[in-house]
Amino acid sequence: MQTIVDFLNGLVWSSPLVYGLLAVGLYFSLRMRFFQIRHFKEMIRLMFQGEKSPVGISSFQALAISLSGRVGTGNIVGVATAIFIGGPGAIFWMWLIAFLGAGSAFIESTLAQIYKQNEDNQYRGGPAYYIEKGLGGKLGKIYAGAFALVTILATGFLLPGIQSNSIAGSMTNSFPLPHWVIGAALVILVGLVIFGGVRSIARVASAVVPFMALIYVFVAIIVVIMNIQDVPALFGLIFRSAFGMEQQFGGIVGAMIAIGVQRGIYSNEAGQGTGPHAAGAAEVSHPAKQGLVQAFSVYVDTLFVCTATALMILMTGMYNVSDGEDGLIVDSGVHQVSPDGEENYGGTVAYTQAGLDRAFSGQETFDVDFVGFGSYFISFALLFFCYTTILAYYYIAETNLVYLTHGRWPIAKILLGVLLIASVFYGTISSAGLAWDMGDLGVGLMAWLNVIAILILQKPAIAALKDFERQKKEKGSGKFAVYSPDPSEVKEADFWHHDYPKRLEDEKEYNMDFKNIDR
Repeated sequence: MQTIVDFLNGLVWSSPLVYGLLAVGLYFSLRMRFFQIRHFKEMIRLMFQGEKSPVGISSFQALAISLSGRVGTGNIVGVATAIFIGGPGAIFWMWLIAFLGAGSAFIESTLAQIYKQNEDNQYRGGPAYYIEKGLGGKLGKIYAGAFALVTILATGFLLPGIQSNSIAGSMTNSFPLPHWVIGAALVILVGLVIFGGVRSIARVASAVVPFMALIYVFVAIIVVIMNIQDVPALFGLIFRSAFGMEQQFGGIVGAMIAIGVQRGIYSNEAGQGTGPHAAGAAEVSHPAKQGLVQAFSVYVDTLFVCTATALMILMTGMYNVSDGEDGLIVDSGVHQVSPDGEENYGGTVAYTQAGLDRAFSGQETFDVDFVGFGSYFISFALLFFCYTTILAYYYIAETNLVYLTHGRWPIAKILLGVLLIASVFYGTISSAGLAWDMGDLGVGLMAWLNVIAILILQKPAIAALKDFERQKKEKGSGKFAVYSPDPSEVKEADFWHHDYPKRLEDEKEYNMDFKNIDR
């Protein structure tokens, strides 16, 4: 299995995808005149705008679901892996892909809103929907079906195991619990929520994700303050390393860029095609509103949470850097033995745990038997982050299942839930290397299919941003912007052509009647 997965990953995560994702993000950013800077304040305002309906969730709930998928093991274990393979400079490339990736996130999320539809009494949207409607014809259906199948496989089977594996690894660092016990507990916790539908997932995500993210960043700020004198030198190290100017890491620049982009995409998911599923479920008056909110979620994930992890690791010096073969360029002494008995130098949660333990306990070296504040805190942070990510994965897989079945086979949802739960349990008892490699394969396949699609279908999304900006300028605020696309220019946007105008008419009639009664 490992050999097959390694071979496929070599094909999927080749240079064209790595550099192509950077190029696509840059292209969209230029095309929209770096909207991620111009509309930064608007992103924050729209995030808390409370539009919702019986069939749609609010922008904040959609943000919480998408952040559930984004903020997870990639923010803690993924950052550690990036540093291990690419050194400190890999963090710069994670930042860059996040900044540029906001463009891709806007396009895909806005398209999800434009082409969303009401299925089984709730909004459904995402790449499968906008690919079919945007491309049209037989090609559109075949392409959309391929994406849906790949996404069900990735989010329903390949990716959940990474999250549960990371939970098991961090918990056993802090508590003497067998992996199968942790797996059994996760099966119960996940099963209690996923069968409650999107609103159940949205309620849990809205309560857990913002709370844990704020606490996590707050702890990182404390570590930064405790080591404030090292901040300038640390950022200098990151930037010098990123461009090969740090002699120590000059020989791994290629690996640094590749792993920075790869882990950045895995973490913030911009262009990958997962975020649009939650975006399509939101109730908004204009697709660009949710596009801006989802673009901001990329900042939250990478520029806030990933940076917090990187600072805690790098400031305390608790990390190793591989030379690309069997040796180490940097050896801080953070070594662990994996469940299969092999010594593990990197890619584990141990870096972050060791960094926090050192910061708050003052111990100078890594001690595998020492369990301090850092070990406990990261264990619980990963538990909450990864748990909500698993819930988000189920929602994404379910959305694509509904797309394929049109909601006609209720038993299929139950089978999907069972498959995901089995993946969660298997992830807790499998090796970390295989779990991550399978997850990378799923992410790469989705990214290839989605990036090609949004490049082809970008026009309506860019036009939507221009329309939103025009209305904002005319009305003095984007709050009152309403989307009314020309049917000849944006075909198949059935919700905006028929359902939404009818609702506006109904609301207008209701408001008029209410005023007459009041008189």
